[in-house]
Amino acid sequence: SASSARCVRGGEPHLADSYSKSLRAGVLGPPTMDKKDEDEEYGEPRGGSMFRGVDKAHVIQEARAFNDPNVESSKCIQIMTKLLYLLGKGENFSSRESTESIFFPMTKLLLRDKDEKLRRLMYLVIKELKPDTDCVIIVTSTLTKDMNSTNDLYRANSIRVLCTITDTSMLMNIERYLKQAIVDKQPLVASAALVAGMKLMRTSPDVVKRWVNEVMQAVQDKNAQMVQYHALALLHAIKATDKLAVSKLVSTLTKQQMKSPLAMCLLIRYTVNVIQEGHGEQARAYYDFLESCLRHRSEMVIFEAARAICQMPNVTQRELTPAITVLQLFLSSPKPTLRFAAVRALNRVAMAFPLTVTTCNVDLENMISDSNRSIATLAITTLLKTGSESSVDRLMKQIGCFMSDIADEFKVIVVDAIRALCLKYPQKHRILMNFLSNVLREEGGFEFKRSIVDTILVLIGEIPDAVESGLGHLCEFIEDCEFTFLSTQILHLVGDKGPKTAAPGKYIRHIYNRIILENATVRAAAVSSLAKFGASVPSLRESMITLLRRCVHDADDEVRDRSTFYASVLSSGDDALIRKFVIDVTPMPLSGVEKALLEYKEQANFSEPFNFAKAVIAPIASPAKRKDQPKDTSMANLGGGA
Repeated sequence: SASSARCVRGGEPHLADSYSKSLRAGVLGPPTMDKKDEDEEYGEPRGGSMFRGVDKAHVIQEARAFNDPNVESSKCIQIMTKLLYLLGKGENFSSRESTESIFFPMTKLLLRDKDEKLRRLMYLVIKELKPDTDCVIIVTSTLTKDMNSTNDLYRANSIRVLCTITDTSMLMNIERYLKQAIVDKQPLVASAALVAGMKLMRTSPDVVKRWVNEVMQAVQDKNAQMVQYHALALLHAIKATDKLAVSKLVSTLTKQQMKSPLAMCLLIRYTVNVIQEGHGEQARAYYDFLESCLRHRSEMVIFEAARAICQMPNVTQRELTPAITVLQLFLSSPKPTLRFAAVRALNRVAMAFPLTVTTCNVDLENMISDSNRSIATLAITTLLKTGSESSVDRLMKQIGCFMSDIADEFKVIVVDAIRALCLKYPQKHRILMNFLSNVLREEGGFEFKRSIVDTILVLIGEIPDAVESGLGHLCEFIEDCEFTFLSTQILHLVGDKGPKTAAPGKYIRHIYNRIILENATVRAAAVSSLAKFGASVPSLRESMITLLRRCVHDADDEVRDRSTFYASVLSSGDDALIRKFVIDVTPMPLSGVEKALLEYKEQANFSEPFNFAKAVIAPIASPAKRKDQPKDTSMANLGGGA
């Protein structure tokens, strides 16, 4: 059968898969086979897995059975299966172990045993062991003989093995056979030779480039779809260094009709690459080809063409319309993969052309209740990018029911989209801020909470009217915040922004509660925040001095030092001194201090004291400008770009 002629490796089904299918169909045995009997058929003994307790020394000892001329094939198959298991786990075999204990005895089997299953396993073990050049010569003649065998399975597998273990000097001896295999009528053999050619491009590109005529002939073959796909990939790899040759290849093939859907997808990607490299004289013809692919009978080709049009440089809204129409049809597909692919493509288009995607809003709203949470999250974020100001209220109600059902990683994506929407429509900041505040009080991990806090900080910095409401929400949050980092970050912000509000006194209670209830790090941040209120609001100064003096007996030395220092500065009544040490304090990065100390040490003039003025002064980076925060995480967390 076709399934029995497939190789174990290379992404093709395992023998057990075809056996299992035949078993269920009642071809190889009764459909009511017992589980234990089925395990034994797979080579698994009663009572557990055959891999239980397998170690290298035991397998090497068992491999001596290969020298026995009367050894059964089934026993050899079990030993080789264990060998592949160890190699797959990353077990290292020394040169002596792999050659003397395994490779040489196994080559004897290769010469005398004709069992198909055993021979296929031998091919795999030889590939995985990667024997030395001296050892390769021993099996080259046998594998070359298999390349001319009447058994197509032997031919394909021997090509794979030879191209893996052969170096450039020995490749010349089998090049003629590989050329013949590329144009072979049997697709299994032709595909094996083409895939081997792609691997050889890394080590022997000059040899493979001489196969252009045979590969081009395989591209024109319309009888075998996988052969056409592999041939196109190899042909592009051969011409990849010559942009003009690639352009001519794409121009020629776009005028033909390739039968393989996979080959069509490859051709579409190569076409987009040629367009992006600036071949503007044929851009119109290439676009017409992509648009024609939107009417292909294969769904994968249609989607690939639509995605390619959306990624084209300088694409216009008119050129996007056919692709958007196709993606909109995919949104109602019963296949989750198609729905996910379509909504992800629309999500990306919405960044640059939000108005074009608005035609899909009705379908996107229906996808909010999709059972696949990835699809629902992408639908929400796309709607937030394309929604109008009048639709914000309705969207927030829908998202409110949706947020409790998704994981934190998806919630972060939604929060980032809400941030962009609020900056787009500042007038709606109250609704969005209230929504973020409600979500902030729900259960969630650190990354989720930090994304909300960072969003509120950005909105406070960008929208002046959002300062007081944002500070109020953050103060409520720190009353029950379990993350020290977020508490200190919020206290720092309240100390900077709070004194400038209309009623700064209302924040004092939240800050002082932190001194009573929190750990030392948060207490120290709260002391600094109280000092800023006392320095910036003269009417609150005496009260702040009283509160600071209550902290001078704190258990933590940092809190005691800060409270003592700030209380003394505020009690001095010297506005210049207060401004210098409380309000206008610029943090000194450790890198600057380190540089100044090194210079002081190199000068070796210790008669003068160290001068901190030489340290590089720089302000603390805003949370909104964190370098480790991606600009748009809506795609990064959901499978990236295809």
